Amino acid sequence: MSLYKRKDSSNWWIKITILGETVYGSTGTSDKIKAQELHDKLKATLWEQKRLGQKPRRLWQEAVIQWLLETSDKATHDEDKSKLKWLDQFLGELHLDEINLDVIQKIKNAKLNEASKSTVNRYLALIRSILIRARDEWDWIDKAPKIRLFKESNDRERALTTFEAKALLKELPEHQRMTVLFALATGLRQSNILKLEWSQVDLENRHAFVRASDAKGRKGIGIPLNDLALKVLKRQSEKHLTRVFTYKGQPINSANTAAWTKALKRAGIEGFRWHDLRHTWATWQRKAGTPTHELQRLGGWKTASMVERYAHIAPEELEYAASRLDSLLFGYDLVTAQ
Repeated sequence: MSLYKRKDSSNWWIKITILGETVYGSTGTSDKIKAQELHDKLKATLWEQKRLGQKPRRLWQEAVIQWLLETSDKATHDEDKSKLKWLDQFLGELHLDEINLDVIQKIKNAKLNEASKSTVNRYLALIRSILIRARDEWDWIDKAPKIRLFKESNDRERALTTFEAKALLKELPEHQRMTVLFALATGLRQSNILKLEWSQVDLENRHAFVRASDAKGRKGIGIPLNDLALKVLKRQSEKHLTRVFTYKGQPINSANTAAWTKALKRAGIEGFRWHDLRHTWATWQRKAGTPTHELQRLGGWKTASMVERYAHIAPEELEYAASRLDSLLFGYDLVTAQ
């Protein structure tokens, strides 16, 4: 059977044999008509390659399948799948050599109508990565368009004041209030909080951890639990056997809901995203005197440069370091004055 389904996938799969060589893989779609179209195009391409000795013209959909197979262990794998689903309307019918700067510009313009430049950059960067791999590693194309990203600034980062945080917490339904409180107490990313399991929590020793496979930097993160985090976890205990954060007995899979948006509006908070809770936590940590090297470990950042954006928030430790020379310089002034 050249087009079939597997028990572990909702998508259609392809199996094609041409002159003794078999190619198989997921089509990346549960739509049988689209899957059949991809099958027919791939079969024709393979025939040209084997029978006529031509280098095949590869489809964008083939590249998507190959990319998802090779990057299945990425922390952002699900995010890639979501982006690729949106991009399908522009690239789904194209061969790789048909993706030029005009096509990229159409994608830019369309995404800018519904998202920020930084979000557009994430989509463009994904296209660029796939095309570069198709050129340099798979040898599917001879050249790739030079895709330029928008210049970004860290000024977009938004931190709540304690007054705003209290107003927001008051407006949130209880199940979301618990996730937000835990985010403000630990600085964990949304996915790590929503996927947190009881097997990752040690209440007695006030400790939790994020598995390396779930961490963005692919390195495990240890989480010392402060009093607030402990209170949240104890309140969540016995609600679910496996997952920590639930709603009506079921694990919470999304935090960016209509309830979240409405709570922000009622609290009078503008320009704030769920991920900004992590920026809020880091900002509060710096204001409380946490040095950058400790903040890096607490937040699970891979490099110190990623934490330097918070260095200006609490410069008092640098002032203290600078003052260590006061006595020496003062002594020097007295000597020169004499």
